Amino acid sequence: MKVVLSTLNAKYIHTSLALRFLKAFSEKDFPDIELAEYTIKDPVMNIVSDLFRRKPEVIGFSCYIWNIEETIEVISMVKKIMPEVKIILGGPEVSYDTDYWMNRLQDVDFIVMGEGEETFHQLLTEIQTTQKYHFVYGLAYRKGTEVILMPGRPKLDLEQVPSPHRFVEDLPDLSKRIVYFETSRGCPFSCQFCLSSIEVGVRYFDIDKTKADILYLIDNGAKLIKFVDRTFNIKRDYAMEMFQFLIDNHRGCVFQFEITADIMRPEVLDFLSEHAPPGVFRFEIGVQSTNDETNELVKRRQNFAKLTRTVQKVKDSGKIDQHLDLIAGLPLEDYDTFRKTFNDVFALRPEELQLGFLKMLRGTGMRIDAHKYNYIYMDHAPYEILGNDILPFSDLVRIKRVEDVLEKYWNAHRMNHTLEYLITQEFDSAFDFFQAFGDYWEGQGWQKIGHQLEDLFTRLYSFLQSRDTKQMDIILGLMKFDYFLNHKYKPRKIWWDFTMEKNTWAAYIKEMAEHPDRVSAEFAALVLSEKELHKHAVIEVLPFNLHALIGDQAAVEEQSTLLIVLYQQNEQEKPVYYTMPLLAAVVE
Repeated sequence: MKVVLSTLNAKYIHTSLALRFLKAFSEKDFPDIELAEYTIKDPVMNIVSDLFRRKPEVIGFSCYIWNIEETIEVISMVKKIMPEVKIILGGPEVSYDTDYWMNRLQDVDFIVMGEGEETFHQLLTEIQTTQKYHFVYGLAYRKGTEVILMPGRPKLDLEQVPSPHRFVEDLPDLSKRIVYFETSRGCPFSCQFCLSSIEVGVRYFDIDKTKADILYLIDNGAKLIKFVDRTFNIKRDYAMEMFQFLIDNHRGCVFQFEITADIMRPEVLDFLSEHAPPGVFRFEIGVQSTNDETNELVKRRQNFAKLTRTVQKVKDSGKIDQHLDLIAGLPLEDYDTFRKTFNDVFALRPEELQLGFLKMLRGTGMRIDAHKYNYIYMDHAPYEILGNDILPFSDLVRIKRVEDVLEKYWNAHRMNHTLEYLITQEFDSAFDFFQAFGDYWEGQGWQKIGHQLEDLFTRLYSFLQSRDTKQMDIILGLMKFDYFLNHKYKPRKIWWDFTMEKNTWAAYIKEMAEHPDRVSAEFAALVLSEKELHKHAVIEVLPFNLHALIGDQAAVEEQSTLLIVLYQQNEQEKPVYYTMPLLAAVVE
């Protein structure tokens, strides 16, 4: 029996762990199982044509909020051209309100509810043999015009699950795509906005098998492994053993974890600060809200003081990037209290701050209780809220503008020094900066058009000029500095008017070549000729002492200095910069 397991990923670089678990569990008895992954951007005709070419008897689709509507289009067309094909759905999006999906999607024959490996295997067995679907727990099926929902099945013994990471067909693309990895299932917490709150308890895969799989992936070229465990650090000893193993064996592979920061033990933090290789670990931390009343209502236990301690200690180590998450629209959080939440978390200066909006996921407590807070939300996936009793749509739209410029500027790290100065010196808070800029961006209609790097700088500059921002000479200097740092190679163009006279520029280049020690000993050690400086250096006069401005005790010293930025001087392809005093002899 030819079986195709398929899904529509959000991006090409994503891979479906669920499909691989299903294939690994069933291929012993059903060896003719193929994986067919597409993206939500692929034309439906292309997807259906490829599925048709494979000549399947059964097609299983893994369904999530990001792909369900696109998947429905595919199913409709598949059934028109291959009406005999059995269509099976599974995944979190169809595991709840399953009778709704069976009634809405008449082309779907079966839905696997919840943990799918055993149910899917038993279903394939019944399709191939006796068709006695009432024996299959965890299954929704049709009996004539009636929809039958079978009781759920007991949790799977994870010892029985073969590795989903050993398929030969995955090897060529391991280095190009994200590998998703599961060392445990379940979550110890009960956050009412999250599907993980429905499953009680945490189960672990065998740690030796887990380590063997990770080594196999690294040996075969994996570059990024994202652990999908809901709380990787829930068991201290387990987390410590895995951290040590990954430190010993990473070979340049990067690992991303979801951690709960306020339960991270001090000894774990000390261990990571001392032993974690720079850039190898990334932490994703769900903060969501700093409003105590909100957290209590959604059953989210969180000690923000301890979370802050963890984030700060990890940041101080300089070795681990941190991605912090917020959710706008939680109960009891209006525009002003969300502004406080945003500023509380932004004060930690995470490498990335993800601003999301509450989604009323099927099966969650929030969706069940939505009427208590007068929530209105989208009828179809992703079920994002459109407002509630204290956060109207007009406020949500404004926060959307904050999200837009936050992504383009802070999370993209295009203007770190400029933004830090603006937020600390020119605006009342980080939120106020992003809100004002987002409102201006919207007012200019820029959300309707694309942008290049230069556009991001000119648009910020336009916004700052429009509000008569003080110290524009300082800000422009910082923007020039950030612009230079955004290039691997010497930029061919700049977005501001370069005012230095050509003979002055040439004199500085000659001075640096003949007297490099006047820049610094480190610069002199490069032994760059005048010709090399012409090729790889840019210079610009800044109206302040750069090192004083961006140091630990940042303060503006209005002392003009010469900025020197060099390209192609290291293996990391990152620019290096130096400063030197303006020389009267050169200027004259």
